[in-house]
Amino acid sequence: MSGGPADGPQTDAASPCDGRRVRGNPTAGGPACDDLAPDAGPADVPAAGDAPACDGPSAAPTANAGPAVGQAPQKRRGSMADLTGGFGVDFSYMAEGFARATYVERQPHLCAIAEHNMAVLGLDQAQVVRADAEDHLARMAPVDVIVVDPARRDEHGSRTYAVADCTPDVLALKPLLLRKAGHVIVKLSPMLDWRKTVADFGGAVSEVHIVSVGNECKELLLVLEPPERHDGLRRLACVNITPHGEDVFDVVPGGAAARGGTSGDGATHDGMVGDGAAEWSETTGTADAAGAAGSPGPADAPAVPAHSPAAPPDAASWRYLYEPNASIMKAGCFDALAERYGVAQVAPNSHVFVSAEPVDGFPGRGFRIETVTTMGRKELRRALAGMDRANITVRNFPMGAEQLRRKLRLKDGGDVYLFATTLRDGRRAIIVTTKAA
Repeated sequence: MSGGPADGPQTDAASPCDGRRVRGNPTAGGPACDDLAPDAGPADVPAAGDAPACDGPSAAPTANAGPAVGQAPQKRRGSMADLTGGFGVDFSYMAEGFARATYVERQPHLCAIAEHNMAVLGLDQAQVVRADAEDHLARMAPVDVIVVDPARRDEHGSRTYAVADCTPDVLALKPLLLRKAGHVIVKLSPMLDWRKTVADFGGAVSEVHIVSVGNECKELLLVLEPPERHDGLRRLACVNITPHGEDVFDVVPGGAAARGGTSGDGATHDGMVGDGAAEWSETTGTADAAGAAGSPGPADAPAVPAHSPAAPPDAASWRYLYEPNASIMKAGCFDALAERYGVAQVAPNSHVFVSAEPVDGFPGRGFRIETVTTMGRKELRRALAGMDRANITVRNFPMGAEQLRRKLRLKDGGDVYLFATTLRDGRRAIIVTTKAA
């Protein structure tokens, strides 16, 4: 895509700078560039709006997104650096909340794209630097927040998952990262076991965020802090982004499951727990759920039970079934979920929950139970009479969904949802449901 900032964000371009900092905003004549000094860092760049000190065409802004009419401008403070800038999408959102923001990327064409797009978006405080993450980290001045999204492919282009196999190796860089920033956000594959990953970072992880979009787990985000500043993992946040907003279920491991409400942006939050979490939310410019209307503070949060909740009532009294979203399934915080919403697991490994009354705000899908049947032939025939199609989910069941579908001779789809699972007494059962209103 070619043209100046007025043409809108770019997706590809040739690099106008080679190994130099791109500074200010470009015009049709090209961006302003500074040679990178060995000790150059965010503190060395001019304040937003300063005229760049280099020859050539003026680098005054030609486009500025700015706040909408009638909207108060966002307060910017502090500094951040994204060491793996890529196309700059994550960076452009995060930079909005900072007075100084540095995008670092080793590929020249991505630097050119980012430099153009930052100007279009009016991010005058953003600086684009072409450099390797490791090299820039070694010479940069300290900032408030560092963001790293390691590449998940090896030198041969094969996909990798282990943290140490990604580029850059954030485990090896951890000591230097924590010397250069009070908070480090690391974006990792959702395939990783989050508990093992936290252990791999040796006490540096203060928060874990498991992020899903449309109930599909997408990212594992870790917040690192110097170990002397915290007492270990203090927050586990399970986030599911939907067309209607964000469901956020927070857990303090070994402490409390937060209760919550809905923030002004339409996101359902289950509380920000602890002073550190609230401070972090404010620093990064994200919604502070502790201050949201209807969001009780930490003092109101119920304790996470030390053991599995009591067995659910007899199946005859089951009226509603709830399936947690993908982030909660990944986190495995089922006891905290049961405590928070007053529901009970069908069985310890079923990961579906039942209740006699409807539950408001459950972070997942809700269903009305029509009947519960064992796998006995006569009982199955009665329960499924007249049914030719259904949506099938299996949880702790010896058959897969397609195998069970063939056994039951049902097509996929329709308004009926079958949950096949194993009850506490070991019997196999199918819970026949429809979507709750």
